Amino acid sequence: MNIWLRNFILLTLMLAASGLALALRPTHKIAEQGPAIDLEAMIPRTFGEWREEQYKSVQIVDPQQQEMIDQIYTQTLSRTYVNTNGYRIMLSMAYGDDQRDGMQMHYPEVCYPAQGFTLQGKQAGTLATASGSIPVTRILASLGQRNEPVTYWTTIGDRVFQGGFQKKLAEMSYGLNGKIPDGMLIRVSSIDAEAASAYEMQTRFANQMLAALTPEYRQKLNGNPQLNN
Repeated sequence: MNIWLRNFILLTLMLAASGLALALRPTHKIAEQGPAIDLEAMIPRTFGEWREEQYKSVQIVDPQQQEMIDQIYTQTLSRTYVNTNGYRIMLSMAYGDDQRDGMQMHYPEVCYPAQGFTLQGKQAGTLATASGSIPVTRILASLGQRNEPVTYWTTIGDRVFQGGFQKKLAEMSYGLNGKIPDGMLIRVSSIDAEAASAYEMQTRFANQMLAALTPEYRQKLNGNPQLNN
């Protein structure tokens, strides 16, 4: 084959690939199409048997970790709730309006050890709610005498996912439709020596919190049940 013809064909293929990549580049943010997200406003300070505890507990904060979180997420929320029996649940939420591949979530199993905790265990689980099952991850972290069972789940757009592979598939699905997905991480934890009972309390807390939300915001947290599994 003539070298000029070969170079012309290669150049044509490269331009076609570049044009296709540009055409498939997502341009529409899901965050701009649904209800505006304001974590402080959308999560009630009182619901079910729970009310926000007004004083702030002392938390370990690594400035480098905080800087990373601020880069990844658009909004964060951190509250402590207490029920009528004095049991405390810590709620932490982080929302990002652009969760493409370049913006990776900051998972608790990475965050806790970075703060000095020891990760004692990790397991996949299911959170049964009135509007469907949510796949969750449960970890057990400890720091000295502090034993902290944690339940968390993550969303991309209107889907709850577990693990990086599912996240990647969801991102690709949205990207092929020209959409830039938003994402959220919802974490509930408690200081409790009995992990099993702590997870039960966290399930109860999450159910009552979801029940207190408007339908639109509830779906932002628990996803579309038909897409979660």
